[in-house]
Amino acid sequence: PNYIARKHGREAIEYDLPEMEEYLADTYGITVYQEQVMLLSQKLANFTKGDADVLRKAMGKKDKATIDKMKGKFLEGGQSNNHPVDRLEKIWTDWEAFAQYAFNKSHSTCYAFVAYQTGYLKANYPGEFMAAVLSNSLGNIDKITFFMDECKRMGLPLLVPDVNESERAFAVNKKGQIRFGLGAIKGVGEGAVDVIVEERTKNGEFKDIFDFVSRVNTRIVNKKNLENLVYAGAFDCFKDISRSSYFALDAENISFLERIIRYASKMVELKNTASTSLFGDLGAGSGYDVPKPKIPSAEKWSVMEELKNEKEVVGVYISGHPLDDYKVEISSFCNSTISQLETRPNMMQSFAGIVTKVNVRTSANGNQFMIFTLEDLSGSYEFALFSKDYIEFERFVGLDRMLFVQGTYKSKNQYSDQMAFKIQFMELLSEVLEERTKEIKLRFNLKDLDKITLETVQQLLEAHKGNKKVVVEVFDEEERLQIDFLSRKAQVNIKKSLINELNLISNIDYKLISKN
Repeated sequence: PNYIARKHGREAIEYDLPEMEEYLADTYGITVYQEQVMLLSQKLANFTKGDADVLRKAMGKKDKATIDKMKGKFLEGGQSNNHPVDRLEKIWTDWEAFAQYAFNKSHSTCYAFVAYQTGYLKANYPGEFMAAVLSNSLGNIDKITFFMDECKRMGLPLLVPDVNESERAFAVNKKGQIRFGLGAIKGVGEGAVDVIVEERTKNGEFKDIFDFVSRVNTRIVNKKNLENLVYAGAFDCFKDISRSSYFALDAENISFLERIIRYASKMVELKNTASTSLFGDLGAGSGYDVPKPKIPSAEKWSVMEELKNEKEVVGVYISGHPLDDYKVEISSFCNSTISQLETRPNMMQSFAGIVTKVNVRTSANGNQFMIFTLEDLSGSYEFALFSKDYIEFERFVGLDRMLFVQGTYKSKNQYSDQMAFKIQFMELLSEVLEERTKEIKLRFNLKDLDKITLETVQQLLEAHKGNKKVVVEVFDEEERLQIDFLSRKAQVNIKKSLINELNLISNIDYKLISKN
């Protein structure tokens, strides 16, 4: 039996051998540090200090060959001290597991202290902590994406850059929200960022886009900088101008952004003239005012176009994700995410994603094949279409298209251990709602059922007549009862408009039932 000791009022601590208590009492009978292995190997198996250090190095470097060689020496030395072989075998097995992640005591102490500090900061200053972590990852899109996901999990809003609020790096605003740093925008160099932040700090927030270009040096904050600031949403604080308006062309085929830059140049020219003038000031009120360009009325970009432009200049989607509009489809018909594909072999998986890369090539035999990348909120994955699969599915695959995919991660063939994801079904995500829904189940809590609710539902079903079955589920939480009714008369057309209206009714839940 194992040796059990009680010490310092602690619960009973179990040791494989009583001799181990001297070095393991402080860590509750568990080998935690490399130093403990060194001391115990000397005490239990007569290792010299040199042997113990060789063992330590082997564990630190995960040198399994050396560890295996020393096992015999340990067993032999332990038996010479009259220790049972089975106990020695167990100790060595524990040490082999320990060697997979072995630290020395000083290293462990530093890690523990840093873990305590970061844990405290994350718990008590979540916004500031995550802003610092994101700032430390500037230039590494993969890390920024990972930490953005963590911000979402923590319920921390992450906002697009803003010339009136953003610093060079990520920062927390007065509301505790995290602002994307201006320095994270591609093509906007440190010089331009410093000019914007310095001017705002010195003379206050920018009132509008005209105030902005007249106050910053447009030789440093040039046209390309301004374009990328627009794409990233950094001028969204100027509410009267949409992002698309900056690129709208006038009768002379000149964009509004170009007009703004010309306006800024004339303002600079006027100021220079005033400074050398006999009269000292030829600015506002002097008859030399520069007229502001007229803000054009332009059709707003679609959400997809705005997000695409954001990703182009920042590397990630900030204000949303293209798949956000398909939350119902994803929750109803998908059983996997892209990050899970390789963790569920031989299982039929359904998932959704947006196409971010497409590459069509020609093989040595002259046949075309396709390599494309799908991305969802969890990550991205590269797929390949050959032969019949290429012929069947290539019509669906296009840049920025959102797809619904079914398939299996399995061995390439019966003679190979190599695994690959085999696509078995594909369609546009926009068509999934109508194509894959067999019926809709409306769920009512008995206590919420009233005349107004019933009339609202009846009107809704009348307005969306179709050929999909409607099932009504009524449940009573207190009595733990549930009854389903199939509507024989009411059948509906499952479209976004119906789903959007159902989402507005607070006391009704619904569930879409898939065909398969």
